[in-house]
Amino acid sequence: MRRLSIYTGLLLLAVTFTGCKKFFDINDTPNSPTSVPPSLLLPTGLSGSAFSNANELNRFACTIIDYQAGAGGSPATYDIYNTNGADFGNQWRFEIYGGALIAYKKMIDAADATGAKAYTGIGKIMMAYTFAIATDVWGDVPYTEALQGDLDVIQPALTTQEAMYKGGTGVTSLFDMVRAGLRDLDTVTTSSPETDDIVYGGDIDAWKKAGNTLLLKLAIQISKKEPALAASVINEVLAKGEDAYITSNAETLGVNFGASTGSQSPVYYYTYVSSFANDLIVSTRYVNRLQALGDPRLDKFVTKPSGSFVTIDNGFRGTLPTPTANWSRWSSTLLGANGVGPVKLITNAMRAFILAEAAVSLPGINLGGNTAQGWYTEGIKASMQDAGLSSLEIDAYFTAHPEVVTLSGTVEQQVEQIITQKYIANTGNGLEAWNDWRRTGYPVMPEHDNAVGIDGTRPVRAQYIDQEVARNPAFKNGPLPNVKVWWDVN
Repeated sequence: MRRLSIYTGLLLLAVTFTGCKKFFDINDTPNSPTSVPPSLLLPTGLSGSAFSNANELNRFACTIIDYQAGAGGSPATYDIYNTNGADFGNQWRFEIYGGALIAYKKMIDAADATGAKAYTGIGKIMMAYTFAIATDVWGDVPYTEALQGDLDVIQPALTTQEAMYKGGTGVTSLFDMVRAGLRDLDTVTTSSPETDDIVYGGDIDAWKKAGNTLLLKLAIQISKKEPALAASVINEVLAKGEDAYITSNAETLGVNFGASTGSQSPVYYYTYVSSFANDLIVSTRYVNRLQALGDPRLDKFVTKPSGSFVTIDNGFRGTLPTPTANWSRWSSTLLGANGVGPVKLITNAMRAFILAEAAVSLPGINLGGNTAQGWYTEGIKASMQDAGLSSLEIDAYFTAHPEVVTLSGTVEQQVEQIITQKYIANTGNGLEAWNDWRRTGYPVMPEHDNAVGIDGTRPVRAQYIDQEVARNPAFKNGPLPNVKVWWDVN
């Protein structure tokens, strides 16, 4: 994974915004992205996807899903489920649609014109990833009519989440978008990324593995709603063999950031540098969960400056512990030394747990000599290795805790085991943990203290942003945060 200067990324994002009349109105002016080469648009898009995953939406999800607790500011309101259309306007406008997605579209258009299929392939894969963030968070979103401001489509219609995942008349599914990207990567290209690829440094084989692993991620997302389709996609990937998808921690799809102030990971910057650093603290519930499992990753993931964990419960409204210097926060294992990253979008452990869940719960998975237990073990070990545990430490944990590392019981009980371990492996990636909790109900989590929101229950979607509601009739009367998205049948 290559490093990215946030200054560079934001400068490129600023270029992307030039010529915008409204959120999707990107005009063909000399300063607009249509005149920017793919080599500049690629890091713009990748940085936008990283921020989409790791910035404000992630802080919201990390509090909702009990990774962290809100001690002040917006996180404290999220922690009691108090969220509305004013919360995520910047993420929608400047990171997702006005950032990553428009950069990918302009990159694909420019690369298509010159036969630079390496760029179009990466762009399609990452466009599908970023559109998936949007629909998984908000449900029905602009898709088929999105990013067409240059055609004066400034009030795009909403595409249903079902159509985005399954396709239909005039709708390319997210799966087919990824497949198109993979085909492009198998096509002769006139130019390929090098240092402008801030993820894999121009390694096209690594991008192919990331694309196939994204297919697995998208498939498991809809597996409760469309089990046959999910199984079909997963079998499609498995049939390509283990060399076709991510199988090592080194192949993680993620972005490393810089160590200097202003270039750090957005999570590190918010946690240790910004004026909002004391708005978040690690949740007591998270610490208790890992302590109950005797999990050695806890000491790797969470700091304890005073020698013990200093945390608060979710929804806590009492006197905060002092001094704040002793608060437990995410460690350098997760955030990198001095904030160099990484923002991990798709990991090896995630892939292993997806396959373990599929083997346990979906019909007709072609195991090819693999087993749910094997993939489950692989996921736990991949996460522990990524956390910096030695082989001896990992083996000792497996020996001491067979009840944790061995799948047993009913299908539902095994799914709970898998998702609980995936939750630990995804520590800090609130969006992925929130997705898994919504679709499976695991890990089981009591409601937060002092919860309000719509009905005192965890949000299962975000409300449409106020700016879109005010400007586009398609967003009027949008669903409230307690209304499930299409794939959420739990």
